[in-house]
Amino acid sequence: MLTKNLPRILIYATLLLAAFFFLAPLYVMLATSFKDAEQIRSGNLLSLPTSLNFEAWSAAWSTACTGVDCRGLQPFFTNSIIMAVPAVLISTAWGAINGYVLSMWKFKGSEVLFGFMLFGVFMPFQVVLLPMSQVLGFLGLSSSLGGLILVHCIAGLAGTTLFFRNYYTAIPKELVNAARIDGAGFWRIFFRIVVPMSTPILMVTLIWQFTNIWNDFLFGVAFSGADSKPITVGLNNMANTSSSVKSYNVDMAAAVIAGLPTMLVYVLAGQYFVKGLTAGAVKG
Repeated sequence: MLTKNLPRILIYATLLLAAFFFLAPLYVMLATSFKDAEQIRSGNLLSLPTSLNFEAWSAAWSTACTGVDCRGLQPFFTNSIIMAVPAVLISTAWGAINGYVLSMWKFKGSEVLFGFMLFGVFMPFQVVLLPMSQVLGFLGLSSSLGGLILVHCIAGLAGTTLFFRNYYTAIPKELVNAARIDGAGFWRIFFRIVVPMSTPILMVTLIWQFTNIWNDFLFGVAFSGADSKPITVGLNNMANTSSSVKSYNVDMAAAVIAGLPTMLVYVLAGQYFVKGLTAGAVKG
């Protein structure tokens, strides 16, 4: 009996070991964030806090210093929300329309255009920093949240187009042809037929884009101004701010606060992400 179940036992043991190593940093951050300075000095990295102390969380949110600004992460968190929500919605909607056109309304050269768009998926973002900064300056959007929204929409467009295009190629062409015969136009087919069938890939794209935009540091540090820095830049500034005594508990609480939105998104909508990836895995 043991020999029969040995492969399954080994699989579960391997998965549990991988989960332990993956979750260990999160445990250290949470445990340290609830400790006071004395517990951090006298204990060890893996020890549990003797009590739940929320002072570090309060400081990280509202009073910790990032350089000379001592307002905590609250303004950076607000900036990230203002930036991420419209950028995610616009880039997702834009990618859905592109995918719809490139899969169901093909035109001469559409495959070549799609091939060029795929370069955006693999191109390192560092190479576009200089031309993008020039474009933002020309548009008058330098060092603003509007500029960051535009940058993330453009940077994510190749990926969202790829997701939707590959998913839409699996939709039966007979549905679209029948709608055309009945007199439905471009937008009516899109909103009445295609969008209601797009829930799996829509969830994948929303989660993917939100995670990428919220966790982005490169564009945030390159294109933001003093009042438009996202939370990743604020967290970096907080961790690098010099003081007489290093407040590791505050830094750990700040790190958890910065990662909490993406963790919640995956906890609440992770099943849709997996289903959506499975639905579009062999299409195109």
